[in-house]
Amino acid sequence: MAHNKPLGKKLRLAAAYNSNKPIPIWVTMKTRLRVRRGFRLRHWRRTKLKA
Repeated sequence: MAHNKPLGKKLRLAAAYNSNKPIPIWVTMKTRLRVRRGFRLRHWRRTKLKA
């Protein structure tokens, strides 16, 4: 990928990078295991971004 990216693409990639983190443990404890994992988790090889 190019080193110099357009700002919009850079911001979209940064947002995708930051949102790809598991939910905190305290959320699982607070909801009594109803919420176990984040449904927006993305693997770099399985699902590609439209960035």
